[in-house]
Amino acid sequence: MPGRLVYRTIKNIFRTTSKDETASQSQQQEEKKLVSSLESNILEIKNSLGNSSDLVIRVIHIGAENNIKIGVLYTDGMINTAALQDLLDSLINKIKPSDIVPTDSTSLVSDIRKNAVTVGEVEEIKDFNTLITNILSGHAALLIENEPQAISVSIPGLEKRGVEEPQSATLIKGPRDGFTETLGTNTSLLRRRIRSSNLWLESKEIGRVTKTRVIIAYIKGLASEDIVKEVHHRLDKINIDAILETGNVEELIQDETYTPFPTIFSTERPDAVAGKLLEGRVAILVDGSPFVIVVPSLMVEFFQASEDYYQRADIATFLRFLRFFCFFIALLAPSLYIAVLTYHQEMLPTTLLVSIAAQREGIPFPAFFEALLMELTFEILREAGVRMPRAVGQAMSIVGALVLGQAAVQAGIVSNAMVIVVSMTAIANFCIPAINLAISIRLIRFVMMCLAAVFGLIGVMFGIVLLCIHLCTLRSFGVPYTSPFAPFILQDQKDTLFRFPLWSMFSRPRLINQNNVIREQNNPTSKPETRTGK
Repeated sequence: MPGRLVYRTIKNIFRTTSKDETASQSQQQEEKKLVSSLESNILEIKNSLGNSSDLVIRVIHIGAENNIKIGVLYTDGMINTAALQDLLDSLINKIKPSDIVPTDSTSLVSDIRKNAVTVGEVEEIKDFNTLITNILSGHAALLIENEPQAISVSIPGLEKRGVEEPQSATLIKGPRDGFTETLGTNTSLLRRRIRSSNLWLESKEIGRVTKTRVIIAYIKGLASEDIVKEVHHRLDKINIDAILETGNVEELIQDETYTPFPTIFSTERPDAVAGKLLEGRVAILVDGSPFVIVVPSLMVEFFQASEDYYQRADIATFLRFLRFFCFFIALLAPSLYIAVLTYHQEMLPTTLLVSIAAQREGIPFPAFFEALLMELTFEILREAGVRMPRAVGQAMSIVGALVLGQAAVQAGIVSNAMVIVVSMTAIANFCIPAINLAISIRLIRFVMMCLAAVFGLIGVMFGIVLLCIHLCTLRSFGVPYTSPFAPFILQDQKDTLFRFPLWSMFSRPRLINQNNVIREQNNPTSKPETRTGK
């Protein structure tokens, strides 16, 4: 508690300082309005962008006697050139002189907007800040002589990556599409799966410099209003100059708790996000990132894979039990080996004890140092394999592990049993579907090894108790992180360790959804009827 109080105090100090700085900056940069002179407006935009080379400015004349001068401004490479050409053709060739003669009740800007602009989303802008932001976001700006406002036409044409299978969550059976770095593509992938008017997408802009677009997605009537308000509140509190990736948002909105465990779920799979939205959760999409975060999140979700819902319930249940078993192997195998060999040799069968003792004959290091050396070596190999080019990374990891392991055994630095334990630990760690949870296990494993080296099995049990207490104190947007185990909810056990058949999972998670708990309305507890012909 004292540590958390100090953390919050320091965080509030930094927030207050940043708010004061932001307020002073906003006072210095007052909102500047457009003027009637076309040349003055263009000059102001050029000066604001530092005469950037990618700012394209074209001046065209339209009207009966070419007496209406219009400036077209856009960022090179940020717009759709075909749509821009259609826009210029409409302004120059397809507009009659009578179409752009304003009446007493309309302005020239409104007349051109209604009659000449036939592509993209159109907006009238009166200040420089908004206009410059739109130009840098893939909009074309139309500045008209003698008019103190501009027309912004949305015709973005950024180069984007196609929809591909996500590399971070591969499946054998299931859809192959994944999110990309383009926000419009990601929202369309969600709309493709949830064709409901209740799927609401609310947009925000975060980052004083980057002005990153963030979308909050939820299903109206399923998601809790309190959770939606909390998401808006935490996003509105973000006061930073740059948001470049989903991880930035995740770190800024997560619950204020020191923990190695991920309390926010992130994925590249649209089907996984759609399934969680249907449970009443809220998704956050960030422009420029292929990862989507979902809140609130529970620990049990990090052991679940999308493929669990695309195959038989008994197979999915077996795989989930296997993942939980691998979780304990990855967390405790080295520490149990250290504790037994150091303090509790009597627990081993005599034959096995003699075999291990023969292998360790001549090993100059104790079991703890031996395990620590092998674990650190494997972590170095894993990190090197990730950072190296993909063509040689995997080969280097496999060859490096084999060569180093064999050489270490022959040199008498480590025993064969230790190599087996470390290898099984690493393989079990790869069975965890969520990579962020797997990294947390790798960190906690070293703590458990230290406890085992000092206190033996008593230290291991003490570490497990502390770990359980810590997990029970965690919250994800107000929802207990360990639910539905603690607090125990019997109805929600159908989709935790076990994966019941879909026809029996008729209710949504109780602590997440309070508005519309029942999925299936017609006789939800009965198995579908089987009809056979005579």
